[in-house]
Amino acid sequence: MVIMAGMADMTELSGSCLCGAVAITVRHMPDDISACHCSICRRWTGSAFWGFSAPEEVVTVTGRVAEWRSSPFAKRAFCPECGTHLWLRDDGADYDLVPGLFDGARDVPLSHEVYADRALACVTLAGDHPRISKADYERDHPFVEGADA
Repeated sequence: MVIMAGMADMTELSGSCLCGAVAITVRHMPDDISACHCSICRRWTGSAFWGFSAPEEVVTVTGRVAEWRSSPFAKRAFCPECGTHLWLRDDGADYDLVPGLFDGARDVPLSHEVYADRALACVTLAGDHPRISKADYERDHPFVEGADA
């Protein structure tokens, strides 16, 4: 459900879950981070899902990972030991990795929000970036229609 731009050819990122049982290395720096405010992402994170895209060939994961099919087209991954959220991945698509796992992602800017009209009142994000509504997102991505209450 999160759309991302490309990856810049820079240094790699290394990160891990809270307990350290899962480590992830991404062999490129992300250009940007997006936020999703759909009902599934809000329930999973407590507010919004933050993510950056990375193709499978640049991602290395070590440790045991649990996955849960959250929709007919996507799975969410987490550490089975500490519960840390790791990624969202549409079937056959790139990883949408959680930037908070990586200290090196701290300065990567927010590029856009999806389901912006569904954001919690306490989650008003500053900045001049595109805010895509539920109707606009689902018009352009019909496979997610009705995913948000």
